[in-house]
This record gives sequence, C-alpha cells and structure tokens, in this order.
Amino acid sequence: CIVIFFLQVLNEKKLQEVDSLWKEFETPEKANKIVKLKHFEKFQDTTEALAASTALVEGKLSKNLKKILKKIVAKDAHEQLAVADAKLGGVIKEKLNLSCIHSPMVTELMRGIRSQIEGLITGLPSREMAAMCLGLAHSLSRYKLKFSPDKVDTMIIQAISLLDDLDKELNNYIMRCREWYGWHFPELGKIITDNLTYCKCVRKVGDRSNFASSDVSDILPEEIEEDVKAAAEISMGTEVSEEDINNIIHLCDQVIEISEYRTQLYDYLKNRMMAIAPNLTVMVGELVGARLIAHAGSLLNLAKHPASTVQLLGAEKALFRALKTKRDTPKFGLIYHASLVGQSNTKNKGKISRMLAAKTALTIRYDALGENTSAEMGAENRLKVETRLRLLEERGIRRISGTGKALAKTDKYQNKSEVKVFDPSGDSTLPVVSKKRKIQEVDEQDTEVAVKAKKFKVEMK
Repeated sequence: CIVIFFLQVLNEKKLQEVDSLWKEFETPEKANKIVKLKHFEKFQDTTEALAASTALVEGKLSKNLKKILKKIVAKDAHEQLAVADAKLGGVIKEKLNLSCIHSPMVTELMRGIRSQIEGLITGLPSREMAAMCLGLAHSLSRYKLKFSPDKVDTMIIQAISLLDDLDKELNNYIMRCREWYGWHFPELGKIITDNLTYCKCVRKVGDRSNFASSDVSDILPEEIEEDVKAAAEISMGTEVSEEDINNIIHLCDQVIEISEYRTQLYDYLKNRMMAIAPNLTVMVGELVGARLIAHAGSLLNLAKHPASTVQLLGAEKALFRALKTKRDTPKFGLIYHASLVGQSNTKNKGKISRMLAAKTALTIRYDALGENTSAEMGAENRLKVETRLRLLEERGIRRISGTGKALAKTDKYQNKSEVKVFDPSGDSTLPVVSKKRKIQEVDEQDTEVAVKAKKFKVEMK
C-alpha cells in the first residue's frame, strides 16, 4: 500500500517561530494540534508510485498529483500551498495558478511531519509503513541506476582503463616472448619488427629448423620471408626442446588473443564515445576524450571544469611542483596527445593547447547538457583551431613590423663585383724597417767609419 496525502495547517501563528517549531512535533498529540489530514489516496501499485516519485525528484508534476490538486486544493484557492521543492512549486503555480510557498519554515514543517507521520496518518501499521518505504526506495534506486544519463559514461571509464591495462600487459608479454624465443633464433627479432607478426610467425613455425620447409607468405612479404629462411640456416641461437617451443607457442597464442580483444575493445570505445560525446570526440579524438572523462570522474563533472582546468588535466603534480618551486607552470596535460597539438611546432604547442582547451570545454558542455546529438559544433570548432594553427605556422615568414598581415618582401639580388688590385708587398719576406730607423743606422755607420780612419792615421804616424 503506497499512498499520497495532504495535510492542512491548523495553527499558523506557531509556524512563524521557526527555531522552536520542532517542539510542536515532539509527540503525536502536539503534532495533531498543528496539522490535520486533509486528503488521503493510495496508488494502485509500485509502478505508479515509482512514476510519481520520479516526477517529484525531477521537479515535475505527475498526472495523479495534478488531478488531486485540481480536485482538493482548488476548493481552497485562497490559501497557500506549502511545497518542499521550489522548482515543483514553480511548476504548480504555472500550470494550476495556485499560490505556493517555500521557505525555511516549510522545511522545518516537513521535517516535523516526517518525524510524526505514523501518528498523523491512522490505520497504517508501522511495519507496513516501513516495508512500503523500503520497497519504494529500492525501486527508485534501481530506476536511477538503470536510466540515469550520468551513469552511461561509466562504460567509457571502464573501457579506457581496461585498454590501458591491456597495453601494459601486451608490452610485457611481447617483451618476454622476444627474449624467450631470442635464445633459439635471435636473428628473427631484427628482421621482423612488428610484434604481432613476430608472434604469428613463431606460432606457425615453432622451431627454426622448420622455416626452410614452412610457407609463411600469408604472414610475411616475399623479401622478408627469404631473409628469415636464410638467417635460420646460419643462426647462432641455442637448441631448445620441444616442450620449450610449446610453451613459447602458448605465450604467442595469448599475445594474439589479447591483441584481437584490444582491437575489439577499441572499436567499442570509439562507438560509445561517438554516441555519448560526439563533439568531444571530433575535437580531441576518442582516446584523449575518454581519458579526460575518466580523469574527471564523469562527463558532467568534466563539463563543470573551466577551460584552464581542462588544459592541465593530468599534469597536477607538475603544476603544484612548479607553484611550490616558483618555476614555469606546465602548458598542457592529457590534451597534449591530441592530434592538433601534435601537428604544431614546439614553439606553438602552448598556444594551440590553450585554444584547443577553450573550444573543448564548450563541446564538453554541449555534449553533457545539450539535447542535440550531432557533431556539427565540434567540427566547426576544430576548423577554427586548424585555421589558427595554420596562421601561427605562417607567421614565421611574415613581417614583424607594420600591420603583420603582409608577407615579407625580399630585395632582388644583385651581383656587385669589385675589381681589386694585387698588392705585391704581401709577397716580401724581409722585415719591414721604418725610414727613420734607416737614417739613424746610416749615421751610426758613418761615425764608426770616421773613428776607424782617425785611429788608422794615428797608428801610421
């Protein structure tokens, strides 16, 4: 038995004292002096009660409540209707033209009514009342979990987390497979660089001695197949037993199965992202968009973040470390892996990530709160970011001065040849002596000759 009822206030003067209103609901006798039962009506089943409860939670007017208000409350149209939800009161006033009131007094009144509900409504045992409330609460919780749009992005969060875990496991398995089989055939790892092709080849052939008689043309191109067969004949690897080969083949089977499941999971994630957040997917891609949603907790939480927060999501440690050490803060977080940021130069990555985060924040809010499911807005914003990126790339060949809109003008090249005369003085290897020094040396030589001549004459005498 699930019911809906109306109560009429008997003593409005006591309602004015909000702080002491709880004293009037300490006992059922006191509560009956304040309010009395006006109308009582039960629902046919739990489904009808669930629909009415859901409408009340969402602030909507259900059909049953609308009928009762027209039938009962319309008689006392001059009186005010106390409602606990202001949004519901606005809907009632708009559709039925009834005067509604919502205030702290009404909140305290509703709290007192809930505490003495068993005494105000007679004829309902407490056990049945508890069972009724519990059943309706369970039904309402199941409905919210099943139909709440906020819970749909939980699938995206789980899928991207599993995708990252699969990538880590695949890397570990492939590294172990290459090292294990490398003891037997080390040359194969250098010839075949693709990991999945490597595992398929090992699984099909097994022992390296079987490469000469095996046909792996469906896995490898013809040139690589010939190189593998030639390397197998002169390989320097050790011999291994058949049991070892079987274990390596089993590991290759695991790698191939996980790789196939990862491809399937990626397609699932791509479809879910296009269904839930198409504009976000167009802007930054399904992987980056899914990581942003997972980092924020939900699409609605991500829509509450400003553009600056979206730009730095995933770089919280670097941000607080920079603030603590008073250094430059990071310019991007998870959004760095978007294709638009990757296309730009190192110099322009900060500007592009800032503009991309601003446009991405708009698309996130449009996806989370809008009713349209098209991706036109995301495509338009992506085109704007691409145009801005192209302008930044071309700015390097534009003039710095002036308006900045004209392209750089280069002067026409003219070959100006100058005829130079050969300087023969550069060929002389003798030390250059100044003219003044030469005169001094000549005078000294003359005096020395005169002195010697005088000495010679004296000796002759």
